[in-house]
Amino acid sequence: MFKLGRKLPPPSRPDCLLSLLLLLLLSIIIINATATATVNTKRFREAPQFYNSPTCPPISAEDMCSHQAVHVAMTLDFPYLRGTMAAILSILQHSSCPENTRFHFISSLSSTHLHETITSSFPYLRSQIHSFDTNSVSGLISTSIRSALDSPLNYARNYLANILPPCVRKVVYLDSDLVLVDDIAMLEATPLGTGTVLAAPEYCNANITAYFTPSFWANPSLSLTFSGRNACYFNTGVMVIDLERWREGGYTTKIVEWMELQKRMRIYELGSLPPFLLVFAGNIAAVDHKWNQHGLGGDNFRGLCRDLHPGPVSLLHWSGKGKPWVRLDASRPCPLDALWAPYDLLQTPSAIDF
Repeated sequence: MFKLGRKLPPPSRPDCLLSLLLLLLLSIIIINATATATVNTKRFREAPQFYNSPTCPPISAEDMCSHQAVHVAMTLDFPYLRGTMAAILSILQHSSCPENTRFHFISSLSSTHLHETITSSFPYLRSQIHSFDTNSVSGLISTSIRSALDSPLNYARNYLANILPPCVRKVVYLDSDLVLVDDIAMLEATPLGTGTVLAAPEYCNANITAYFTPSFWANPSLSLTFSGRNACYFNTGVMVIDLERWREGGYTTKIVEWMELQKRMRIYELGSLPPFLLVFAGNIAAVDHKWNQHGLGGDNFRGLCRDLHPGPVSLLHWSGKGKPWVRLDASRPCPLDALWAPYDLLQTPSAIDF
């Protein structure tokens, strides 16, 4: 027995480290359990099955590498699961060859429950889950103007050529906050030309200089980055990527090098977009603006309602702070959120059989 006033012996260093590790493990278990419970409390309807038109080339359902298939890559996480489900439905519904679409989902978490949720609503879906090790990018992320942009999964697009199997030569990368109202095969068929790695809608009226800091433009060598390039802003939420050319050109390394520089001196502000601009702006194949009617989520601060850009529409993209499912649940939707609602597979309480 210790006498009153006698100090207890301090815990040994190994004991402290063990306690910290146990606390970290417990935190991870609680986070995963909470996320799983969130998914389990939400039930999604089964989507109708869609079939190929007679002119579609036959592809085995087990073939996830076919060069005749349209390969789609999307990230998969709990906060955006409802958006992902809506995006999948819209792609299949408007595709002339839905059975020839191959979905590659990229997840940083244990994805069993996520994939089960998707396959329960789309039991016929041709899909694979690919794990993304966030440790490869976590140390390179700089804080941006909106915390959602700092998620490591936002940076998975940088590593697509490494994550997807080598047999996948070309992929359409899509964000989870969008819906298509046209055939994705038309987007996938965008001609890339000789040596071009990716295609995306360009917006040359946007001020690309605003995405970089005064320190970037004041540096004599950095300010020449876009010299000789007709560099225009493009949104990385909709891209057609030649993965073979990406791998041959080592473009993941080029993007990572800019992120490493950003950690040493702040040269940009907005998440994962600026490194893409630094590497590709001015050297991409143009895509019609109808394939990315972006900004429907409003700005990155308040998420105010916005109208469509003039012209035809093939893809509606709720980039920005406001997401249609959040605004609909809060009974404060923007007018254009009504265009997303028909693809929402979430079951309402009145539609669930108890």
